[in-house]
Amino acid sequence: MRELSLKDASVEHEERILSPWALAMKRFMRNKLAIAGLAVLGVITLLCIIGPILSPYDILETNILNTKKPPSAKHWLGTDIAGRDVLLRLLYGGRISLTVGLVSTIINLFIGVLVGGIAGYYGGKLDGFLMRVTDIFMSLPLLPVLLVLASIISDLQITPEIRIYYVMFIIGALTWPSLARLVRGQILSLREQEFMLATEALGLTDGRKIFRHLIPNVIPIIVVNTTLNIGGSIIIESTLSFLGLGVAPPYPSWGNMVNVVNDFKEFRLRPWLWVPPGIMIFLTVMAINFIGNGLRDAFDPKMKQ
Repeated sequence: MRELSLKDASVEHEERILSPWALAMKRFMRNKLAIAGLAVLGVITLLCIIGPILSPYDILETNILNTKKPPSAKHWLGTDIAGRDVLLRLLYGGRISLTVGLVSTIINLFIGVLVGGIAGYYGGKLDGFLMRVTDIFMSLPLLPVLLVLASIISDLQITPEIRIYYVMFIIGALTWPSLARLVRGQILSLREQEFMLATEALGLTDGRKIFRHLIPNVIPIIVVNTTLNIGGSIIIESTLSFLGLGVAPPYPSWGNMVNVVNDFKEFRLRPWLWVPPGIMIFLTVMAINFIGNGLRDAFDPKMKQ
């Protein structure tokens, strides 16, 4: 018992001398599910980056004589309705889906932190105005609004290459309110702390106070929220593409590859067309959620194990 208590005391002493970030990363590394999620996401990302480069096929090349072929030594995951290699489209579609999730989250991060930081620091009428705008965005039904905007893009006959960027921007521009409210709530508390009195005494500008002293103190919450938001953005993009309103063919995304299940015959007889992208969506979002949960637990000051 004495040896055990001494060991616990040494562990607690070691944790006390670590910086908050180092302590959080140490807790994160102890989370087996988070590490597994990080490994899975790393492997998927690496395959999506390298796979299309090594493939002997072209992403847009069609071959009507080779349509809907089952998996074989030549085409490991078979071919689609246009004779294109499914494995190549799966990996290339992963690039697009992951990029949409990442870029839309960066847009979400920029707007959410900016609005939340300004509202929390200044308070008063400006805070009230920004929070009412945030409430309006939060009250909008996300999926119906996305469907309407995506339909408008379709009617404008925007090319598939440009349409991808529109999808990124729309998802990011509609998903920032929750982050803004989180950041605002934390800054309302932080601006009353003693270190803010020191910034007043030093005569620092408001921008420096917000972005050099307040925002860094809410980075843990931002990191967790951002990580989880990437998974949500991938799901939104996949939903839009599945409905034919997201990333447009001939460019693949996991969502528009799964769209083939709208045909019951294809769903029943040719599972190689929809099972691989479905599995990739599941594994990627699950891995991101494991990482997000691990970061949330790591940055929680109440966690001791």
